[in-house]
Amino acid sequence: MLQPDKNFLIKLAHTKMPFGKYEGRYLIDLPEYYVVWYHNKGFPKGKLGDMLTQVYELKLNGLEYLIKDIQKRYPKQ
Repeated sequence: MLQPDKNFLIKLAHTKMPFGKYEGRYLIDLPEYYVVWYHNKGFPKGKLGDMLTQVYELKLNGLEYLIKDIQKRYPKQ
């Protein structure tokens, strides 16, 4: 599993899907089936792809609560 830094996780907690069917939804709130489908299809390159890869790993391991906790403890400025 990836070992992202604290700032990456805080940014991930506040990043929303920029396009598509789930545009505007927090990445961590994307349905699991959609993240798995995207994983099989191939995540986009760059920062969004890195974040979606992390979301996939978090969901795979049942760790979404970590991001939910970050959203509460580090409100978006």
